Amino acid sequence: MSENKFNKYVLITAARNEEKYIEKTIQSVINQSILPQEWIIVSDGSTDNTDKIVLKYKNKYDFIELVQTSGDQTRNFGSKAKAVNFGSKLLTTHDYFFIGNLDADVSFDSTYYENILMKFNQNKNLGIAGGTRYDLVNGKFHKVNCAKNSVGGPFQFFRRECFEKIGGYTASRFGGVDAIAEVQTRMNGWEVESFAEFAIYHYRATGTAISNSLAARYRIGVLDYVLGYHPVFEIVRIAGRLLERPVIFGSLVILSGFIFAAIKRYKRPVNENFISYLRKEQIQRLKDRFTFTKHQ
Repeated sequence: MSENKFNKYVLITAARNEEKYIEKTIQSVINQSILPQEWIIVSDGSTDNTDKIVLKYKNKYDFIELVQTSGDQTRNFGSKAKAVNFGSKLLTTHDYFFIGNLDADVSFDSTYYENILMKFNQNKNLGIAGGTRYDLVNGKFHKVNCAKNSVGGPFQFFRRECFEKIGGYTASRFGGVDAIAEVQTRMNGWEVESFAEFAIYHYRATGTAISNSLAARYRIGVLDYVLGYHPVFEIVRIAGRLLERPVIFGSLVILSGFIFAAIKRYKRPVNENFISYLRKEQIQRLKDRFTFTKHQ
């Protein structure tokens, strides 16, 4: 399979102060059964040993490129999107069919990309694919439940035609760049799919422990608004989380973020066509859910 010309891919990594984990990611990539044509690592204002670690491997593997930028030192969830888009424009190879975003705090086995490429070759309508994420929480990896038609942001892998059609990542102050890419992909006729049999191990503690904080809950509500979530879908979604700790209060915090963003009319990074498409999807999901419940 490795001789198939349609298996040519490139990777882009946006890294900032990732000295603790980036070597795990590098080791995972250099041990792949199918190596990337090029891997651009954008060090986005790193002040630790990230650059030094990357340079050590760059001198051994000619497909690795390090790009150093000053970065935006403010807390902005759109900075990663900008760094990935910037990196994609610096690619020197033009002979590739797939492009992957890869965070600098993950690891995976040696056949990961070969397996993902196989899925693309089996389904010509596949636009984004990836494995299943396992977050490191309190010293143990825990599977992150994710919809079948969604792929985790740290390792989204695109068909090149799809990535270029949607214009790369859309920068969003409040995050959700991966979700935006998925909706744009479906809008353009491609499919998004994650595969449970291919594990991705995520080391940075951005999973369960942090996502349950009240500040994170509030941001979820704000993000749902700026992405254009249908209000009815949002209410049903929040109701489904009432029993999550802190019971009831946590869901109310999400709702408060949504309402506050609506009152303040926070600027949305997406257009009306995007919002209309997303809301149609959400209403259909509600119809499917209640139809299934009714017939049980």
